[in-house]
Amino acid sequence: MTSQTLTRAQFQERVGQTIGTSRWYEIGQDRIDAFADCTEDHQYIHIDPARAAETPFGTTIAHGFLTLSMLSAMVYEMPAVAGAVMGVNYGMNKVRFISPVPSGARIRGHFTLDRIDDIRPTEIQTTMTVTVEIEGQDKPALVAEWLGRRYFGETA
Repeated sequence: MTSQTLTRAQFQERVGQTIGTSRWYEIGQDRIDAFADCTEDHQYIHIDPARAAETPFGTTIAHGFLTLSMLSAMVYEMPAVAGAVMGVNYGMNKVRFISPVPSGARIRGHFTLDRIDDIRPTEIQTTMTVTVEIEGQDKPALVAEWLGRRYFGETA
């Protein structure tokens, strides 16, 4: 759910600034198990609490790609751009998994708008730095440079 709508000019003025922080998302074992089933990644560190307890992590941890995929939910909480009819994920320039997310932890994303490029009069590309915080920890779960495309009606 988007918190606010900005004009294209207001959005452009936000370049270089944090544009928002998402709500907290709990990464429980049920979510981790469902992700393991979807991706067929059943490594014990994610799904076997008894074996994972014997590792340096002491518990199961979320897949790095699960943490990354949560950006899809988090970005909907960032400001919308008036007139945009669609937005798409255009990829990542860089992703670093800094700290594991233990089962049961809560995470949230901090979004900084680094750049906006005009692709066409009806299309822009955004570059955002996203840092995913783990509640109560000093180091983030991940830091990514994320590209997105936003498409506008026939006139910009």
